[in-house]
Amino acid sequence: AFARLSAVYGGTYMLNKPECKVEFNEEGKVLGVTSEGETAQCKKVVCDPSYLPNKVRKVGRVARAICIMSHPIPNTNDSHSVQVILPQKQLGRKSDMYLFCSSYSHNVAPKGKFIAFVSTEAETDQPEIELKPGIELLGQVEEIFFDVYDRYEPVNEPSLDNCFISTSYDATTHFESTVVDVLNMYTMITGKVLDLNVDLSAASAAEE
Repeated sequence: AFARLSAVYGGTYMLNKPECKVEFNEEGKVLGVTSEGETAQCKKVVCDPSYLPNKVRKVGRVARAICIMSHPIPNTNDSHSVQVILPQKQLGRKSDMYLFCSSYSHNVAPKGKFIAFVSTEAETDQPEIELKPGIELLGQVEEIFFDVYDRYEPVNEPSLDNCFISTSYDATTHFESTVVDVLNMYTMITGKVLDLNVDLSAASAAEE
């Protein structure tokens, strides 16, 4: 969708390009991105930490489990969309645990299947044990995948290099921190605060 909209407004995009390298001029400002010998010139770069590892720092790790089931989470009134937060004090941990479930009704899984995510800030190297309190709430799980990944945040000064780097996804499953990060990046890039208010009366008048 973004690529199509970009083209409509005259943007240039290159999809599925391997080994992208951000290029800088003598002053340390970004001037483009190179892949397979081709350089797309630009004045600003917006990216995640993986593209500029020398401009970010590690701030933590996330332990995550992806679970495939054939039923909704027990004791949730057979809900197809569920969000649960397990408080750290209840678990005897230093951070909360997050549980999210969606299903085939959201077109994210085959008919009759449910997908649940259990995540938390990793405090050990054993995600299977750390995530057990959340997984136990799911009932029977057909297949489960574990992952632990590092979390980064930018340390560069965007006004000096024109690189706008997002923070890594944290353990939360409600995307609040991600939305805040995107809004902050928008302000840094444009110098404006994003206004999401909608004048419904004006919109209705335009349709008429």
